[in-house]
Amino acid sequence: MSTNTSSSPFTGEQKEYLAGFFAGVAQRGMRFADAAPPSSQPQPEPDDLIFEERVKRELHPLDAYGQILENAAANRAPDKEEIFRFKWNGLFFLTPVKDAFMARLRIPGGFLSTHQFRELARVAEQLTTGYVQITTRANLQIRLIEPRNAPEFLRRVQSVGLHTRGAGADNIRNLTANPTAGIDPVELIDVQPFVEDLGARIINDRAFYDLPRKFNIALDGGGLIGAVEDTNDIGAKAVRVEPGSGLFEETPVAFRIALGGATGHKAFARDAGVLVTPEQLVKTILAMVRVFIAKGNRGDRKKARLKHLLEKMSVEEYLGETEKLLGFTLTRFAQDPEKLRWASQDIAHSHVGDFPQKQRGLNYVGVTIPVGQISPKQMLRVAELADLYGSGEIRLTVWQNFIIPNVPDAFVPTLKKALEKCGLGVRQSHLSSGVIACTGSRYCKFAQADTKAHALQLIKMLEERIGADMDQPVNIHFTGCPNSCAQHFMGDIGLMGVKVRGEEGYHVFVGGGFGKHQAVGRQIFSGVLAGELPDLIEKLLRAYLHHRAAKESFLTFTTRHELGRLQELFSE
Repeated sequence: MSTNTSSSPFTGEQKEYLAGFFAGVAQRGMRFADAAPPSSQPQPEPDDLIFEERVKRELHPLDAYGQILENAAANRAPDKEEIFRFKWNGLFFLTPVKDAFMARLRIPGGFLSTHQFRELARVAEQLTTGYVQITTRANLQIRLIEPRNAPEFLRRVQSVGLHTRGAGADNIRNLTANPTAGIDPVELIDVQPFVEDLGARIINDRAFYDLPRKFNIALDGGGLIGAVEDTNDIGAKAVRVEPGSGLFEETPVAFRIALGGATGHKAFARDAGVLVTPEQLVKTILAMVRVFIAKGNRGDRKKARLKHLLEKMSVEEYLGETEKLLGFTLTRFAQDPEKLRWASQDIAHSHVGDFPQKQRGLNYVGVTIPVGQISPKQMLRVAELADLYGSGEIRLTVWQNFIIPNVPDAFVPTLKKALEKCGLGVRQSHLSSGVIACTGSRYCKFAQADTKAHALQLIKMLEERIGADMDQPVNIHFTGCPNSCAQHFMGDIGLMGVKVRGEEGYHVFVGGGFGKHQAVGRQIFSGVLAGELPDLIEKLLRAYLHHRAAKESFLTFTTRHELGRLQELFSE
């Protein structure tokens, strides 16, 4: 029996296999004169590619697991190319700060079961120094992991149904959503099923592991704890479609899509002028990502985000390319607040304290973790409490803390006391409940200041000196460098780490906001030494309390004054 293969095209699976095979052969210095990876596009010569793109094409980073094993056997640090590739497995080598890895996870929406949380605590305790950090993407970072322990770390994370794949570098980062999804009394729609669907499609499609640059996606169903979706490359926000609007007659809720958020670049996501139905949401988002993969800048890392692509092609052009992939036309609309209603998110710091759920007799309890640092011992206790008094769930938030959902009315006081006993706060503070901080110079080579330590010092001082006088919430964001992992441009007070004559210091920004209060903070002071920062922030807040109109917010107060006037008021 003979098989004619000359006219049979390769399947997609065969093409992917061959591409990986030939990349592996090339990595080992071998060449075939009569064979090459299949491609419909002419490939640039390796010498014409920037470092990151060359590394990705010589060996797909997801295929570098074998090298992780080899390095582990010798407890050997990765070389420059391996440092970049290993990020696809969620491993970030911390040189020159530390000779060990930080691992970032994929936890779509920040939704965790207690058995997952418990195992992560044990992994951190047994394989690392026990440093666990809740991030501003409702995620966890665990450090310090020696090269010899990296494979076991990855194995144990995967053993409880979690992943680290694509947690850094040129990938779609952790998906964020309302931590109260499905339990929120004011939400328009439960976005958890969409997050889970989206997360599964991303993790299982190799095409989503070769983006021009990092990519953030958030889904907001209109709950009490927002997803800060307007700071993402793609933000989907649920809106209520009023009857008779002429938009959708078959569904009362749709999603508006915003594109190009990158607050480190002072850019919020722009409304794309479209509404998509819940049934269209996941496919539309993925099609938009595919357009970015095809059109994004791969020659200049500093201009490779979606924001930069939308400076070269119009939103309408971007939507047109998306529609080609979708095979249907997206619904355009003129944004009319009379026709589109947003759910309320006006409760201050609704991520801390206890709040009633939509399910009668049940509550969620929001727990504050100063700057997101939690110990394995605390994690194990939290898992135990969530099993005893909740439903075995823990939900991380973008405010570097978490909530325990489904707590019966009768158990709320007991749970709160137990949490406080193990050093975790459940009481709202207009100051400390709104403080977040990036990793800082202790573990990040880019940071110019020890943000977490300085944030903790500031919290302690402000609570002692001015806490009782604050009757309006203020958000203070510490970030260590212009990458703005803690999004200093969107804080009421934003602090960006800098070196001041060789010492740690900060540039100070005021007047940032998000959501309905969207605003980019303005720099008001430069190069303030870290040791002088607490006194300056106290002076800022006291001036605000003294000169504000009635009980106006800090954002309103700062945005209605010119910078010169604010500097005068804050210097009195």
